[in-house]
Amino acid sequence: MGAVLCQRMRRRPFFLQYGAGCDMLKEKGGEGMYEWLHGLLADRKDGVLFSCFGLWHFGYIAVALVAAAVALLYLKNKPQAVREKVMRRVLYGAFFLYVADFFLMPLAYGEIDMEKLPFHACTAMCVLCFCSYHNRFLEKLRPSLALLGFVSNFVYLIYPAGVMWHGVHPLSYRVVQTLCFHGIMSVYGLLMLTYGPKETRCGRDLAVVVGMTLWAVLGNYVYNGQAGDYDHFFNWFFVVRDPFYILPEHIAPFVMPVLNVAVFFGVEMVVRWLVGKFRKGE
Repeated sequence: MGAVLCQRMRRRPFFLQYGAGCDMLKEKGGEGMYEWLHGLLADRKDGVLFSCFGLWHFGYIAVALVAAAVALLYLKNKPQAVREKVMRRVLYGAFFLYVADFFLMPLAYGEIDMEKLPFHACTAMCVLCFCSYHNRFLEKLRPSLALLGFVSNFVYLIYPAGVMWHGVHPLSYRVVQTLCFHGIMSVYGLLMLTYGPKETRCGRDLAVVVGMTLWAVLGNYVYNGQAGDYDHFFNWFFVVRDPFYILPEHIAPFVMPVLNVAVFFGVEMVVRWLVGKFRKGE
């Protein structure tokens, strides 16, 4: 078989040889590989299903808390240079999970889930924190970016509604990837709060929350709509509707952006106060 393939490829121009090889590989095993990966990553709806505040949910939270405790204890007496290196690697791990997900989603679900675009605070802060290690302007905002990243990702880790709604097995790729990503981002944010710059910049914290809200408003109004086969409604950062759909539809888009800024900034100030108490002896 190999000799026949080589003879065929010798007879064809070089720029066609690669295509011939790919065609034969596809016929022999390409489809099988996709089917195997799809079976591995696709949503599993058999047996136990993931539920909020269920045993598996508390298990994922426990793993994140243990990882955070181990990291905090490990870095407690380390030089600042080592702390910075570890924090950077933790953030890079979260960023890798986020980017890799776009390549794995077609294998898992047959398409890319547009909900994963970086218009939620969880994913947007991951991207911006990553960029802050390569951009001087964003570097100044990194503590504020990490703070919003910690609050938003930890809130999702506590109430992972997006995973719960799908009703899949706790070890499905969707659950593992989503909760691991939010867990790692929560750990990164906590490390930054504990071992990052000590000074508090409330103005920058507020600017990041306002900027995130405006970014989410832009994303929702650009991608929400109908055209041909396209029909999508997103609620990134909950600026179009409240999470529990309590407010009337015609009022929510005007109330939620302001409410988001007030709530997230208020929670951030409480976190800053608690961290300040913890770091007071430094």
